[in-house]
Amino acid sequence: MTQEQAAYRTNQSANLFERAQKVIPGGVNSPVRAFRGVGGTPLFFNHGEGAWITDEDGNRYIDYIGAWGPLILGHRDPGVIAALEAQLKNGLGYGASTEGEVVIAETICKLVPSIEKVRLVTSGTEATMSAIRVARGYTKRDKVLKFEGCYHGHVDGLLVKAGSGALTLGEPDSSGVPKSYTDQTFVLPYNDTDALKALFQKHGDEIACAIVEPVAGNMNLVPPRPEFLATLREVCTQSGSVLIFDEVMTGFRTALGGAQSIYGITPDLTTLGKVIGGGLPIGAFGGKAEIMDCIAPLGSVYQAGTLAGSPLGVAAGQAMLDAIQKPGFYESLTERTEQLTRGLQAAADKAGIPFTTNQVGGMFGCFFTEQKDIHRFDQVMSCDAERFKQYFHLMLQNQVNLAPSAFEAGFVSAAHGDNEIELTIAAAHKAFAAL
Repeated sequence: MTQEQAAYRTNQSANLFERAQKVIPGGVNSPVRAFRGVGGTPLFFNHGEGAWITDEDGNRYIDYIGAWGPLILGHRDPGVIAALEAQLKNGLGYGASTEGEVVIAETICKLVPSIEKVRLVTSGTEATMSAIRVARGYTKRDKVLKFEGCYHGHVDGLLVKAGSGALTLGEPDSSGVPKSYTDQTFVLPYNDTDALKALFQKHGDEIACAIVEPVAGNMNLVPPRPEFLATLREVCTQSGSVLIFDEVMTGFRTALGGAQSIYGITPDLTTLGKVIGGGLPIGAFGGKAEIMDCIAPLGSVYQAGTLAGSPLGVAAGQAMLDAIQKPGFYESLTERTEQLTRGLQAAADKAGIPFTTNQVGGMFGCFFTEQKDIHRFDQVMSCDAERFKQYFHLMLQNQVNLAPSAFEAGFVSAAHGDNEIELTIAAAHKAFAAL
């Protein structure tokens, strides 16, 4: 072990994890935090600043998780902190409507033209669950179509060949979900247009909605083939099915108008989260007014949330949305992410390690494989997960914090400058050499 690696300690994290396991299932409040996919002791953090995050042992890391996406401006952005401090002076919440809810709803509808009306909720899971309920109420149908490796939160009927934590745990189907729920769910391979056409030809009039991550970020990062999204839009239109884009992860992360603005596809409903809360818990779903007006109190589809539209969440989210509208923001973010992925690829090539990357906007994915075009679920599953585990810990020892799973995308923030990118690439050279 080098002197640099010897300075890396996890004593406090190990102690906290031991305590946590006695009172929290698995010692964590979300499965991927448990490091089951990579082994070792999960880290406990206590501070973030810009592109850096610090654990309980005082180790500092360049952070490529960013609270799983929402911290597009980095940790403790001054504008977001100021917005929260201003709201704190007025209270935490009122159990009633506020101007902040209206302002952020207006902003969302302006930035994502497919959203004519929007309802705020408290999580991404709640957003997808509610969008599906509305689609079923609108169409008077029950069947739902999802795609392999796409994770849409822990909604009962969607935990079939799901991505993210379900893949990390090696359990694509969750216990506790009645078979009658999943019997209503069709599952197709992501990016397979032939299978898509065949399913809708046979069952199109039964399908209430198709839900998809327009850029899959929960089986690592897998971009769509352009013809895939176009075909999905076409068959949904022909069959009268509602097309739902799950942009909880990609919305305002890949582009100002979301992934739908990149690929030129207009969904009927969109689910959002992450960035629109500025780091606080929030979600939203919206789309065509005709569909959204099916929701109570206007319509018969019931959906409610006591803390929906939290004054703190909308204040932080609006500050974030204001910041990302500045000219050149996404061009700079994309350029920085491309700089990172080029450097990682060069480091792997130099060491002779089979490796490839995907990138869309400020999101990226890394794959240990000989294949250079990763666009299917089975390709992701055939990658060298064992080598990723080694890579993950080597990067951690060299001050780089990556998602503790081979099935999660990475996130670059506006706070990642040349110094952070150069340090990350230097760490990758060391890691690939050790591999």
